[in-house]
Amino acid sequence: MSSTERTPLYQMVQEYLRDLITSQVLKVGDRIPTEKELMERFGVSKITVVNALSGLVHERIITRVPGKGTFVNDTEIEIPTTPPKSAVKHVVRTIGEMQTRLIGLIMPSIYDYFTIRLVQGIQQALNENDYRCVIYLSEGNIDKEKEAIKTCIKIGVAGLLIFPVDEELFNEEILSMKFAGFPFVLIDRYLPGVETHYIASDGRLGINMAVNYLWELGHREIAICSDSPIQTVTVQERIDGYMNAFKEKGSLINPAHIVTDFEIGSLDYAETHPLYRYIQNRMATAYITLNGSLGVKILQIARQAGLKVPEDISIISFDDPTSIIEGYSTFTHIKQFERDMGYRAAYTLLEVINSEDEQHGKYFKTLVEPELVIGETTGKNVISTS
Repeated sequence: MSSTERTPLYQMVQEYLRDLITSQVLKVGDRIPTEKELMERFGVSKITVVNALSGLVHERIITRVPGKGTFVNDTEIEIPTTPPKSAVKHVVRTIGEMQTRLIGLIMPSIYDYFTIRLVQGIQQALNENDYRCVIYLSEGNIDKEKEAIKTCIKIGVAGLLIFPVDEELFNEEILSMKFAGFPFVLIDRYLPGVETHYIASDGRLGINMAVNYLWELGHREIAICSDSPIQTVTVQERIDGYMNAFKEKGSLINPAHIVTDFEIGSLDYAETHPLYRYIQNRMATAYITLNGSLGVKILQIARQAGLKVPEDISIISFDDPTSIIEGYSTFTHIKQFERDMGYRAAYTLLEVINSEDEQHGKYFKTLVEPELVIGETTGKNVISTS
């Protein structure tokens, strides 16, 4: 396990500066290398350098003087030129923020594999940068999401990561943060027509991969299924991608194969569910589910209906529902790299928080490229399509 552990980059920068100071290469009152010089020396991003310097400031090893630079500190030293009162207030405020170093994470739930891996990635990035995280669950309720945002700001978080509730009406608290310049990053979805920082998986590309693969296996009756209680931006993008994939093949789209707006409760009564009859009658030979848990339910319903997977029907799910343990997979699935997505979302937020530039009108918009992972739930279509 130790062979895979690496010293975080910001710690390498810190150790380099500590060595310069302890070896007296840099003495008390000397200015340390600039952020740009450190970025070039170590080949790291600005946020890595900023976090390294923030940690040394917090330890009182160095002192930042706005407009002058960063200097080797000493309890008895007077930094060259007394900073103005405004600069002193800035330093005090900065130290207070570093002591908090708290990030708010707001999401609907953490009960599925996607969000579990997402949180793991966020935690990893925050731990590497000495930040802590407080989590609020909106339970898919926009009023609870608004309350969570207000609470996070009230307790003094440095920024917010938000997996937003997706409704027709925008959350005005998110819009207020945007106009106030409060740091936040949206995860998995964005607000149409509103420019913000966000990171998401490329759902259209993922659906295209799934349709193309099933097409190669001889499937033509391919259903896309979503049990989301609301038509989220994410769901709509994937449905659009599904329709575009068929258009590219010159194939007609069967509206009956776009199966949405339903819920599956206990499978004890699955026989009474319309989806059970749809599957039992083999209306489709392949299914693409927009989340992993729905993929599992369709697999279970198919077995109850006396069908075999993948001999009778094939299933591709978004995200792997089999296990959160990497390297073990049964389902053919669209891997969205949710752990990496969470990691990059947290790093993006920290970069926004620590940026010294105003960056008005500049937003980080990241689409993570998914990957089709072939498992045991897809096979060739044995039903004649003639």
